[in-house]
Parts: sequence; C-alpha cells; structure tokens
Amino acid sequence: MQKYSAVIFDLFGTLVDNLSVREYDSVLRQMALLLSAPPDDFVWLWFDTFNKQATGVFQSSEATIEYICRKLRVHPEDTQTKLAARIMFDFIACSMTPRPDAIEVLSHLKLDGYKTGLITDCSSEAPAIWKTTSFAPWIDVAVFSCSVGLRKPDPCIYCLAADQLAVEPETCLYIGDGSSQELTGASQVGMHPVLIRVPYEDRADTHRLDREEWASPVISSLKEVINLLD
Repeated sequence: MQKYSAVIFDLFGTLVDNLSVREYDSVLRQMALLLSAPPDDFVWLWFDTFNKQATGVFQSSEATIEYICRKLRVHPEDTQTKLAARIMFDFIACSMTPRPDAIEVLSHLKLDGYKTGLITDCSSEAPAIWKTTSFAPWIDVAVFSCSVGLRKPDPCIYCLAADQLAVEPETCLYIGDGSSQELTGASQVGMHPVLIRVPYEDRADTHRLDREEWASPVISSLKEVINLLD
C-alpha cells in the first residue's frame, strides 16, 4: 500500500526556476520608463502591492499598474498601460519554463497512480499562462493564490488543494523551495513537506519571499521525489 496518495508542488523555485532579482528589477524599470513613472518608486510600490496581487484584490497587471500610477500621480495612456502589462506577462511566461526533470517526474508520478497538485502564490499572469504550459496535462489540481484569495502559509489553501484532489492532507507529500513559509504551512495541516534547493541556483539573485530554513528532508532535484515515494 502506498504511503502517499498525492504529491503537491510549489511552482516558482520548484517546478520552474525562481525569478531572477536582477531580471525582475529590469522588467519593472522598463515598465516604469514606458509609463513615465519614477523607476525607484514604481519598483518599490510593485513589490509593496504583491499581497494584493497574490490574493486577487488586483485581478490583472493593468489594475496594479493603474493603482501605482495613481499613487505616483502619473497618467499614462491606456495603450501604455496595456504595453507595460504585456512586458510583465511575457516575463512571467518565459519564467514558467519547466526545469529539465519536471515533466519526466510528473509523468512518472501519474503512471504510478499518484495524484498531483500545485499550490502557488502568484499574480494573475500565472493562471492565464498555465493551460498553455507543458505542466497542465500532468497536474490534476492547480491552486493559484490570486484565484482563490488565499496565500501560503494559510492552512486553508493546503486543505483546498487536498479537498479538490479528494485526498487527506496526511497522505500528501509537499515539495517546495521554502518561499512564503510554505513548508511550515504544509506541515501544520499534516502534509509531509520537503525542501528543494537546486545546486545551480544563485541565491544572491533569487527572488524568494519570506524564506524559511528547513533542516530535513532536503532534495537537490525533482528526480529525488521518486526516491521519497519508494
């Protein structure tokens, strides 16, 4: 009898590489230039509004941009706002490239009869892009924070994923990079959390929110998930 019935993954830093701090900053400054907004203030306000983006208060990049521009008292044309939003959309789309072993591992899990899930703290771009990714056919349930109005480590977001998978949290293996205190949150509802840290990650250039330390278990590649299930 299998110890686990489902494996739930984080997205950024787990199935895909984490966002680059340097590249993220550059993208936001390109957007600010297009909007004739002061770059430093625009970047600061973008990150300051992330909770509203990640919980669906701002349901699009356009809404976030419009809010920030009002705060900064700049008045871009609608076409400028749309173009700036597209810059962000394209950046996130490029960032959602699977890690080399991701699809192989997901397909292996499915063939072995495990249910698969995703829980990610994200803004509106990720769910808009999701169905076009190569992940979508291999993930049974995808929970996006901006779509459900919940963020990790809120216990409700983990229970929601388990409910939609029709499994008990205690039978779920949770894989994440530790952003948003996600491993602690998973543990608190009875899931079995595992930290992933890939060796090639440049930690100085990694965009990770509220990172947590996690002693064990720790893996360095998605392929090691298979060993945890044996």
